[in-house]
Amino acid sequence: MIMSGAVGGLIGLRLKAEAIHTNYNWNDHNYAFVVDSTKCIGCGRCVVACKVENDVPEGHYFRTWVERYTWYKDGELKVDSPDGGFYGFPEVDDEVVKSYFVPKLCNQCDNPPCVQVCPVGATYKTPDGVVLVDEKYCMGCRYCIQACPYGARYLYPADGPKESRRNTVDKCTFCYHRITKGGKPACVEVCPTQARRIFDLKDDKQSAEFYELIAKNRISVLKPELGTKSRVFYIGIDSEVR
Repeated sequence: MIMSGAVGGLIGLRLKAEAIHTNYNWNDHNYAFVVDSTKCIGCGRCVVACKVENDVPEGHYFRTWVERYTWYKDGELKVDSPDGGFYGFPEVDDEVVKSYFVPKLCNQCDNPPCVQVCPVGATYKTPDGVVLVDEKYCMGCRYCIQACPYGARYLYPADGPKESRRNTVDKCTFCYHRITKGGKPACVEVCPTQARRIFDLKDDKQSAEFYELIAKNRISVLKPELGTKSRVFYIGIDSEVR
């Protein structure tokens, strides 16, 4: 979809206003996220922290969730995510050959299909690589929910705790209100095994850590064939996990 001049101008003005408000320069930052499934223990702390930090409603609404992939001796693959992993996971039985956890979240795509389909410019990509939703402009049409190939968006319910967000689309933002002030996303902060990490690639030290991590591990992204250019990189997942 070609963005109209009016919508493009609106986004430009909004970015400028937000930059002044937060005293934050997008051009000085460039974020990437790494999830190490070999370290994830499925404790669910990330899911709990995300809900608390971002006023995510109770029930089946998630900005981030955890899935468990389990292979059995007969070759069967089972994927489960009870309550999004909020309460952790039950133990597996003796018939299991292999099992691991895969945290999921918005992939903050460099080529985001959600942005392309939004008719009013409510969903937009910031210069530092994070895709956001402006609740003031979102009309709840759900086009972006349908367009997201990762199932990372949901419609905030009419009775949700955050009044201004009701009947608008919600999703992970890498806890934008935190990272623009030098903090970490809530999920990263509470992870007991450092299975979730965020890097600012325009920070020399963080960039060096990121590329060293990439060089030393088997890295993949979800659904690479779609060309979304995900900014969330996974360590230790099999190709079957899409």
